[in-house]
Amino acid sequence: MPHADSDALVERLARFERVVEVGVGRRPGVAAALADAGVDVTATDVVARETPASVQFVRDDVTDPTRSVYADADAVYALNAPPELHRPCAEIARAVDAAFLFTTLGYDQPAISAERETLPNETLFVARRTR
Repeated sequence: MPHADSDALVERLARFERVVEVGVGRRPGVAAALADAGVDVTATDVVARETPASVQFVRDDVTDPTRSVYADADAVYALNAPPELHRPCAEIARAVDAAFLFTTLGYDQPAISAERETLPNETLFVARRTR
């Protein structure tokens, strides 16, 4: 389950019908909470990862993405995204006409142009809005 601090983040991302999380790692809590809220969620990572049954997992590298993984997404998001992934994520989101939202580790600044949204205990960067 996601930490209570992520409730606002889940609420914000739940505005979308279909999302793709880039780099789910060992933290599928937000993806699971979004699925529980009725969002169609696909999680990706460069290595195989365990995700709840409600979250589809696809092995993909956003620096050389399989476009079909993202094709129907309303939004692409990444949590604790390192700066070197900001641009590739934004590029695939633009290619499929999806929004791109991300968080950083806190000390990293966005490597691309992005608006800041202040959530409780978190800054969400919105690099691309759509729909």
